[in-house]
Amino acid sequence: MAAVLNNSQLEVLKVLKYLKDEKDVAEIKSLLVAYLSEKVVRSADNAFDERQYSEGVFNKWKKEHFRKTS
Repeated sequence: MAAVLNNSQLEVLKVLKYLKDEKDVAEIKSLLVAYLSEKVVRSADNAFDERQYSEGVFNKWKKEHFRKTS
């Protein structure tokens, strides 16, 4: 079954088709990872600000297990 790509994915592929060197591919991959990481951090920061979490909440979380049991 073939995967269906969205417009954003297609745009990235258009750019990537011009990369011939593996070093360039690795650089672009690194840039994308950095961008997505920053986006996740911003999103988490916003969520924590909205919920007004305190340092105490984080300390409590450090001691808890978040693993699900099946």
